[in-house]
Amino acid sequence: MNTGLLLVDMQNDYFPGGKMELVGISEAGLKARELLRFFRENEWPTFHIQHLALQDQATFFIPETPGAAIHEQVKPVSGEVIITKHFPNSFRETELAEVLKKAKIERLVICGAMSHMCIDATTRAAADLGYECVVIHDACATRDLAFGELTLPAIQVHGAFMAALGAAYAKVWSLEEFNANRVAE
Repeated sequence: MNTGLLLVDMQNDYFPGGKMELVGISEAGLKARELLRFFRENEWPTFHIQHLALQDQATFFIPETPGAAIHEQVKPVSGEVIITKHFPNSFRETELAEVLKKAKIERLVICGAMSHMCIDATTRAAADLGYECVVIHDACATRDLAFGELTLPAIQVHGAFMAALGAAYAKVWSLEEFNANRVAE
């Protein structure tokens, strides 16, 4: 089965010093880098998703700013596809579906940020389009969220979204589980 890696929104604004630093992003970035290394070593297709905010009120991922750049840990190399998006769903109004079809991709390994937004939207869309999806949960990160009087810690937000994706849309594995299962293929 042809497998591709989707690295979603691994951009400077989410990392320390950025305008929207996420909880656990440095650790997730290290796992994403290890995953990317495996794909490169095996010459499996890799697709970088880069969000550029076009709204006037946007506070991060502003085009042509250092914060919008893909982080050094997972920076694309020559031959790797970069898809620019403007919505949480990486398929919405992008060429991602066409690029994946041309590459004959059937399975997507997905990681990046934010767990509760772009990872969720992209994974659900991919599954609805017929892709087998694997989300590498420890290569994803998110942030605390407020709901009414509640502040939900990032770990709970992440866990809830990973549980939901795992129930119907994807296999949700740690990087270690991915490594063990790919050996069995």
